[in-house]
Amino acid sequence: MRPPRCLFPAAEILLKAPAPTGRRCMSSAAAFQPPRIVATTQWKGYGFFLSNRLFDRSTCLDFVILRKANGIRSTSASATGSTLSSSTTNSSSAQTEQDIAPHRKRQAQRREKAAAEAAARGEKPLPPDASSLLATHAASQSSSGRRYLSACLSLSKPRLTMLVVLTAMATYALYPVPEMLSPSTTETPSLSPLTLLFLTIGTTLCSASANALNMLYEPSTDAKMTRTRNRPLVRNLISKRSAVLFAILSGFVGTGALYFGVNPTVSGLGFANIVIYAGMYTPLKAVTAFNTWIGAVVGGIPPLMGWAAAAGETATKDGSWRELLFASDGSSIGGWVMAGLLFAWQFPHFMALSWPIREEYKKAGLRMLAWTNPARNGRVALRYSLVFIPLCLSLCAAGVTEWSFAVTSFPINAWLIRESVRFWRFEGERGSARGLFWASVWHLPGVMILALLHKKGMWSRVWRSVFGEEEGEWEEEELDEMVSMAVANTNSQKSIR
Repeated sequence: MRPPRCLFPAAEILLKAPAPTGRRCMSSAAAFQPPRIVATTQWKGYGFFLSNRLFDRSTCLDFVILRKANGIRSTSASATGSTLSSSTTNSSSAQTEQDIAPHRKRQAQRREKAAAEAAARGEKPLPPDASSLLATHAASQSSSGRRYLSACLSLSKPRLTMLVVLTAMATYALYPVPEMLSPSTTETPSLSPLTLLFLTIGTTLCSASANALNMLYEPSTDAKMTRTRNRPLVRNLISKRSAVLFAILSGFVGTGALYFGVNPTVSGLGFANIVIYAGMYTPLKAVTAFNTWIGAVVGGIPPLMGWAAAAGETATKDGSWRELLFASDGSSIGGWVMAGLLFAWQFPHFMALSWPIREEYKKAGLRMLAWTNPARNGRVALRYSLVFIPLCLSLCAAGVTEWSFAVTSFPINAWLIRESVRFWRFEGERGSARGLFWASVWHLPGVMILALLHKKGMWSRVWRSVFGEEEGEWEEEELDEMVSMAVANTNSQKSIR
């Protein structure tokens, strides 16, 4: 039996036309949307004939309708192809903007706003610390071993650790060894290089242990601050168990190296530094602004470690902590002056560092003078900057350096005082905080280098080694000074007996 014939042949052909399938790409699916609109508008004129074909019997229009339908398809396809590139570009850019999470957009807007406000005030963001840079490097490593080593190095805060070690080494080298003042000195080193090596290793590991414990205590607050949110524990680049193991091993090996390689006094100072920094300073940051003074004590201990290490090499008695740190002849004054210099340096440096990020400290719940008492913040920075001039004079009076050090160190001390005055007057605005920060960064190594260049008796030894003169007025003065020191030591020993 023959199947029934459709009343509308042209409509039957159109209905049998292949429809777009889902096998094509997303751009092809998007390309079919305009033809639907065009076809709907173009076929409005022919819908009348299709719906009334039964009455008017217009079979002669079948061929015309088919040609028109084919023309509409080709025209719509070409029009879609011409607009495909522009529509794809617009949709991709819109899709990229839509893919960004709302909180990321808000964070980017806040960063842009903060940068604009800082630029308007003439301020620039401070450079990121080494821990953040190493954490980024650790995250990019494909090898698990390299990632772990980079994360451990980031836990130690390498820049801060380097500063601590350099202050201990500089004070060790500044110790006025009697052989340096003697005309009959030999060319051998006045202090043991092996002791210096153990001092360097032990101080490095003790500092790394204290810094790792500090990060273990406050990962939640570190995550709230731009300066610290890139640290390894915040980014989960290393587990807490591994960080605890690293801190314990570093502290144990560091104090052991100081105990067996230097002396027990230096080892005790290294252990005390770990306890004060991780056990007192870090918890007090969320309690009181006095934490800055506790942290400054931590910065003043490494010079005492270097001084005690050098004093242990020339100790004439039992080498106890009383002899090394509180000598009866006053020879330990130089070590305390160096400790005071590092203690005072912490304040202008940290007050300037904390000022640009005071709002972040406030949101993180860390009590700093930068936001609890901004006026006092500037006064404290200025007050401790003024202390450097008498401290440098004290080094000369204690016989650690020549008196020429007081003259050469005055310009760099005056520079720090000038920046502190600007910081106090403008209350951190007009770029004064950044100026004081960089002045403090360059001030400390400048003072240390000048002190080493003006060490007591060093240039006399250089003069003798170059010109070979054995006698002179300056030698007689040094001999008289050594005789007086020997007499003072003898009298002190008799009084003790």
